[in-house]
Amino acid sequence: MTMKVAIIAANGGMFDAYKVYNIATAAAASDAEVGIFFTFEGLNLIHKQAVNQLPMPAGTEHFAEGFKNANVPSVHELVAMAQELGVKIIACQMTMDVMGLKEEDFIDGIEVGGAATFIDFAKDANISLTF
Repeated sequence: MTMKVAIIAANGGMFDAYKVYNIATAAAASDAEVGIFFTFEGLNLIHKQAVNQLPMPAGTEHFAEGFKNANVPSVHELVAMAQELGVKIIACQMTMDVMGLKEEDFIDGIEVGGAATFIDFAKDANISLTF
């Protein structure tokens, strides 16, 4: 039986990106079926422009150098890895409507859906996480 991991990404900072994509890629690399539902500020993690300027919490700027020194992949590299590993990326339609965003504002290869789309994916998940 394949493990299934359902992740909700509701926050849009740099640390959130690393949490979401690190867990998603690790799970997908171990043959789990992974789906991420991006909503509210979490949409920044898949937005073509916003992903280039994800905020770091105040006082943590030194982490940027730490990421570089530890050879941690960039957020762009993690997104590509997630997609290559088959992670399902779902952008919240309601949040997009509220924010006036269109599918073309986001990286290629996403699915746009509502909460029901995610619930359908997550209903039998072995692990559910929210970031």
